Amino acid sequence: MDTNRKMPLLPLRGIMVFPYMIIHLDVGREKSIAALEEAMLHDRIIMLSAQKDAAIEKPGQDDIFEIGTIAEVKQLLKLPGGTIRVLVEGLHRAKIVKHNELEKYYEVEIEEFNETVEPSLELEALTRAVVHEFEQWVKLSKKIPPETLVSVVIVEDAGRLCDLIASHLNLKLDDKQALLTATDVKVRLEKLYEILAREMEVLEIERKISGRVRKQMEKIQKDYYLREQMKAIQKELGDKDDKSAEIEEYQKKLAETKYPDDVVERINKELSRLEKMSSLSSETGVIRTYLDWLLSLPWDNATKEQLDIKEAEKILNKDHYGLEKVKERILEYLAIRKLSDSLKGPILCLVGPPGVGKTSLARSIARSLGRTFVRASLGGVRDEAEIRGHRRTYVGALPGRIIQGLKTAGSYNPVFLLDEIDKMNSDFKGDPSAALLEVLDPEQNNTFSDHYIELPFDLSKVLWVVTANAIHTIPRPLRDRMEIIHLPSYTEEEKLQIAQRYLVKKQIKENGLKSAQIQFSEGTLQKMIAGFTRESGVRELERIVAKVCRKVALQIVQKDKKTVKVTAQNLHAFLGRTKFIHSKAEKEAEVGVCTGMAWTEVGGDILPTEVTVIKGKGKLILTGQLGDVMQESAQAGLSYIRSRTQELNIDAEFYEKQDIHIHLPEGAIPKDGPSAGITMATAMVSALTDQKVRSDVAMTGEITLRGRVLPIGGLKEKVIAAYREGIKTIILPKENERDIEDIPKNIRRELEFVPVEHMDQVLACAMVKEHE
Repeated sequence: MDTNRKMPLLPLRGIMVFPYMIIHLDVGREKSIAALEEAMLHDRIIMLSAQKDAAIEKPGQDDIFEIGTIAEVKQLLKLPGGTIRVLVEGLHRAKIVKHNELEKYYEVEIEEFNETVEPSLELEALTRAVVHEFEQWVKLSKKIPPETLVSVVIVEDAGRLCDLIASHLNLKLDDKQALLTATDVKVRLEKLYEILAREMEVLEIERKISGRVRKQMEKIQKDYYLREQMKAIQKELGDKDDKSAEIEEYQKKLAETKYPDDVVERINKELSRLEKMSSLSSETGVIRTYLDWLLSLPWDNATKEQLDIKEAEKILNKDHYGLEKVKERILEYLAIRKLSDSLKGPILCLVGPPGVGKTSLARSIARSLGRTFVRASLGGVRDEAEIRGHRRTYVGALPGRIIQGLKTAGSYNPVFLLDEIDKMNSDFKGDPSAALLEVLDPEQNNTFSDHYIELPFDLSKVLWVVTANAIHTIPRPLRDRMEIIHLPSYTEEEKLQIAQRYLVKKQIKENGLKSAQIQFSEGTLQKMIAGFTRESGVRELERIVAKVCRKVALQIVQKDKKTVKVTAQNLHAFLGRTKFIHSKAEKEAEVGVCTGMAWTEVGGDILPTEVTVIKGKGKLILTGQLGDVMQESAQAGLSYIRSRTQELNIDAEFYEKQDIHIHLPEGAIPKDGPSAGITMATAMVSALTDQKVRSDVAMTGEITLRGRVLPIGGLKEKVIAAYREGIKTIILPKENERDIEDIPKNIRRELEFVPVEHMDQVLACAMVKEHE
C-alpha cells in the first residue's frame, strides 16, 4: 500500500467505477464540478467513491464508502444547464484515510492498494470457473455482444479479469461495493463466482416464467381464433348451438348489470365450466340454476328511500290507530337517515298478542319509507337450512328464505318481515334461531353467507321487522340483537276506533257492497265489541263485521233492498245470540273466592280462584292444571298464613285437622306464572277466617314467605282484561306503580289502583269489612 496522497473527491450517486473501467459520468453538483476543475488544473487524477445513500445531496464523511477507485479524467464536456459530462478511466483501488474540509470541493487523503497475485492451481481453477459462469450468463442474458465477451475472457490477470466482468454485470450497489472492497484477488473471485451463480439462477427462473407466459398467450390466442372460426361457420350455416346461445345470454346479463368483483369472478368460472361440460350431464342443470340465482339477486339494486317525515307520519296515522311508540321509532329512524346516510338498518321486534296489527304495521313501515316489502313466516321452521340455504351438493338445493326474500324484493334494502319468530323449533337438523344470529346482527350481517350462494351478501341496509307473541320463547342471544317494542292489547275504545276507521270500510269493499247500502247505527259496533268479542286484537271483530256484511249482501240480493240498517236492536238477526253475557268476575262477595289477573300470549285475562277448607290431615290440594310456579306460589302462601295465624285469627293447628283445596276453573286450560301468589293467599285466608272477598277487586303479585309482594309483568294487559269484566279496584305490587302510566287514560279514570308492599295491605283492601 502506497503512502498518503491528496486529491479531489468526486462522490458518486447510484453508480460504481471499477479499475480498468471507462465510463461517462454526468456531474451537476457545485462541489463535484469544482473537484473536476481542480483535477484538470493538475494531473487529471481524481478519487471516485460511491455514496451510501444516493438521496443525500450534500454527503458528509460518514455518507461515503472508504474504498473507492482512483481515476483519470480523459475528457470533459460542458452541457447546457451547467451539467458537465466527463469520461473517466478507473486506475487503482484506494482507501480514503482522511477527509480535508475545503470550501469549494471535497479533498481526501488516500492510500493506494498494490495488487500482488501469486499464481496457484486454486487461483487458476477459480478463474476458469468464473470465466465459464460468465460465458453462460452472457449466452442466457444476451445483454453483451459476443465480441465483448472475447475481449474480456482473453485477459490473463485474474484481478483485472474480475473487475472487467463486474463492470459488465447489472448488480446492486452493495454487491459492487463488496467486490471493490475485496482487495485480495482470491476473495474477489470467490465473491464474483457466488454473484454469477445467483444471477444464473434468477435468469433461469425468468426464462421459465417467460416460456410459461408465452405458451399461455399462444393457447389463449389459439382458442380465441378457433372460437371465432366456429362462430363464423355457424353464422354462415345459419345454425347456432343451444349451449353457446345460452352462455351468450348469461354473458349479456352479466354485462348489462353491475355486480361485485367476486360475483363476476364466480359467474365467469361457472360459465367456463358450463361451456366445457356435456349438455347431457346432470351437472349442467345445477350450474344453470346456480347462475340464474346469482344473476337475479339484487347485488347493486336499491330502492330509493322516501325521506319525507311528514308524509311518512301521515301514512302511519292513516293505516293504524294508536301505536304511538312504534310510529315514533320509525320517524326517529327516518330523521337520522336524513342526517346520516351511514345508518345501518335497525332490527325492530314487535311483541304483542295476535290481531293487534304487527304484520300490517310492517307493511305500513315499508310504504312510509317507499321501500319494497317482503315477508317470511318462521312459524314451525325447524331446519337451519331454511335460513342459510342448502349445500349445492344436495338434490333440489335452494337458497334460504333470506336470499329468496331478497330476490322477491328486487332490492338489497327492503323492509323484511320475519313473522312468528317465537314459534321456531330445533331438532337434529339444526337450530334455525342460531342461524338467525348472523342475519340479525348489525356487526355481522354485512357479509351474510348463504350455503347455496357461497358468496357474502350485504344485509346491513335491510330494515328488519320481527314479530312475536311472547318474548320469553325467543332465545336470549337472538333477543339481545333486537329492539323490543311491545304492542299491548286493544281497549274497547280502541277497537271501536279501528272498526270505524278501517274494518267496516274494508269488509264493505271485500263483500261487494257500497257504503250507501249498509249503515251501522250508533251503539251497534259497541254492542258487537262487548257482546261478541273477548280478544286482545281485532281479528274476531273483523270476522263479525264480515259476517254482518255477508248477511246484508244476501238481503240486498234476495229482497232487492237499497239500504240495510244494522242497529243494536236488530243485531241478533245478523249474529244470533250474544256470546258473552255473564262476566267471569263474581257479582257478589263470597268466602274463599278471589279474582286474580293473568297474562297470556293472546292478551290479558282474569283468573277466578276458589278455595275451600275441608276436614283432613293438612293436605294442600291443587286442581285446574296449575304449573310448577303456581304450585310453589300456593305453598309459599300457605307457609305465610301458618306463620301469622295469631295475627289473622286462625286456629294455629288448622293444618293438622283440615285440608285446603285450591281450584282454578276452566280446568282444561294449563295455567302457570309468577303472579298469582297473593290471589291464592287471599282466597285461603278468606276460607280459613270465613271472611268474604270483595267481588269488584282483582289483584296480581307474587308472595314471599314473609308476606312481601313482588313485582310482575304484563300489567297493562291484565288491567284491560279486568276492566272488560267490570272490575273497579286493582291491587298491584308497589314496584309496578310506574307501569300504570302505560294504561289508557279512559281506563285509568274509571279504576282505583292500590299499590301494596305487604300481604297485610292486600288483605286490608280485599276483605269485606265486618260492618259492611
